[in-house]
Amino acid sequence: MTFRRFLLSSALLTSAAAQAQTAPVPARPMSQRMTDAFISWHPDSILIGNRKTARWDYEQGLMLKALERVWQRTGDARYFTYIQKDLDQFVQKDGTIRTYKLEDYNLDNLTTGHVLLTLGQMSVPQAEKYQKAAQLLRKQLDGQPRTKAGGFWHKKIYTNQMWLDGLYMAEPFYAEYSQVFNQPAGFDDVAKQFALIEKNLVDPKTGLLYHGYDESREQQWANKTTGQSPNFWDRGMGWYAMALVDVLDYFPQNHPQRQQLIKDVQRLAPVLAKYQDAKTGTWSLVVDQASRKGNYAEASGSSMFVYFLQKGVRMGYLDKKYADVARKGYDGLLKTFVAEESGALAFNGTVSVGGLGGKPYRDGSFEYYLTEPLRKNDLKGVGPFILASIEMEVAAESTRGNGKTVAVDNYFNHELRQNKLSGKEEAWHYTWDDRTHGGFYFWGQQFRDLGAKTTTIGTAPTAASLKGVDVYIIVDPDTKKETAKPNFVQPADVQALTKWVKDGGTLVLMANDTSNCEIPRFNTLAAAFGMQFKPLNLNMVKGSEFEQGRVNIPAGTPVFKTSKSAYIKELAPLDLKAPATPLVKMGEHTVIATAKVGKGTVFAVGDPWLYNEYVDGRKIPASFENFNAAKDIATWLLQQTGR
Repeated sequence: MTFRRFLLSSALLTSAAAQAQTAPVPARPMSQRMTDAFISWHPDSILIGNRKTARWDYEQGLMLKALERVWQRTGDARYFTYIQKDLDQFVQKDGTIRTYKLEDYNLDNLTTGHVLLTLGQMSVPQAEKYQKAAQLLRKQLDGQPRTKAGGFWHKKIYTNQMWLDGLYMAEPFYAEYSQVFNQPAGFDDVAKQFALIEKNLVDPKTGLLYHGYDESREQQWANKTTGQSPNFWDRGMGWYAMALVDVLDYFPQNHPQRQQLIKDVQRLAPVLAKYQDAKTGTWSLVVDQASRKGNYAEASGSSMFVYFLQKGVRMGYLDKKYADVARKGYDGLLKTFVAEESGALAFNGTVSVGGLGGKPYRDGSFEYYLTEPLRKNDLKGVGPFILASIEMEVAAESTRGNGKTVAVDNYFNHELRQNKLSGKEEAWHYTWDDRTHGGFYFWGQQFRDLGAKTTTIGTAPTAASLKGVDVYIIVDPDTKKETAKPNFVQPADVQALTKWVKDGGTLVLMANDTSNCEIPRFNTLAAAFGMQFKPLNLNMVKGSEFEQGRVNIPAGTPVFKTSKSAYIKELAPLDLKAPATPLVKMGEHTVIATAKVGKGTVFAVGDPWLYNEYVDGRKIPASFENFNAAKDIATWLLQQTGR
């Protein structure tokens, strides 16, 4: 077999096949190419290392989380199907998990809980079994042995010990579970785990973190004064760095320890920048001893650091200067570790393992870390590389959103239900957080990946409520059938929104079929921009006769740059007059229209067709390009805003 090194500084790699074509085809993103390579290695089961059988494992959880992000970025249901099939090999109908043993009290076993929570919140058959399995993993934490100070032991067999690895294995899942199940006390406990690591494992001279800490000071590897292990292992620090930026995805904005976690991110970033190799952009296995004989650039830790730095910049935790550090690191990953083998990608340079104690005894010395073998296509490197690639790909797109704010209305559309997991009453139907069929989670993720902030407005539109909002989306206003006391569009609302649009706002009006949308008063708003939703339903689809919902998108529209067809069923067509103009028509009927009004823009369509059910790729045939259309619209809307 022959290997060809990748000598590229771009986040995207162009295949030889694409280069050979006279009409160049855009290269698939590196995240997707590496994910497809992973699936080719593990088509049926995720086998870890040299094992012959699959088992519940943290590398499995790491890879499934990476696949989830690739699915969100592509709308390709192959990735979701892989996740679900893998979980279904382990999760039984009653929520028990094959090969998992709670009594091991091993933090490594919690990482796969992320995707359990994802499926448990979705419209999937037997969602309850994924919820119960997540609850089983959460139960482990109730009995997990702790240090006297309250820190989780890494495993039951590692008495009194906290390892950096454990923060990634447990805390992001713990934080997400606390959010999903409305258990705020969990956030306090998560914050405590990070505080103990910062207190006990950070070296005051370098800012680097030791691999492990023994509260009892009994281990041979433990410093008798500090309890710390002797060296700074790159992947241990990488696990910790990823855990920091990931738990913040779930921490409440008003939690008293949120800012401290952000400070921890900001403390670590300059340390990593300092120890980055100036020539290669990578980091060494033993981070502070790059020039020592035998030390080498290591792939997994380097990938984790790139992910941490670029995500930290994207989320606003870090100064933008760290994007340059991440870019240099990513270029180093491509050059040093990514190779092509017989036309498929390979990922080299990942150290197989790193631990402390056990049999044979691992003393944490420099020499010990060098004894562990390197592996090609080791998942502890492949997973973080995919996540790092996604962050770099998002960074290349995020200038389109440029920090703009996209708000969805939750005033005119305000259906309520009790959340089965949290027990709280919540708004649902076309909300950013809703992962069931009727939510806008996928579309919201597209806006966020384009660099925009998503938010919700639960009050009537006014100059105050719309302050700072660039794109405002009103979807399917409630009828009395849907909400006991609906908020109908009033003349004051029309006046406020007309002025907001004229001043540069971008307004999206999404109606629904006439039996499920309060059309008459909604039309008083649409009329201000030359539009009227007609009391007519088009594309009445029977069962799975999806072709009955086809809408062909004409070439050359200013909005739809990548999509040529869409699935939109039971939609209300539009009557138009100036300043409105048709964008997409079906025969004599206008189904999508736009209007320029003052400095602003209005986009109107007769159905809320971009909800998860018709965007995430799982239901409708691939010939319908709703995912691409949703991204086209999001991109165009962010470009229109003149505020």
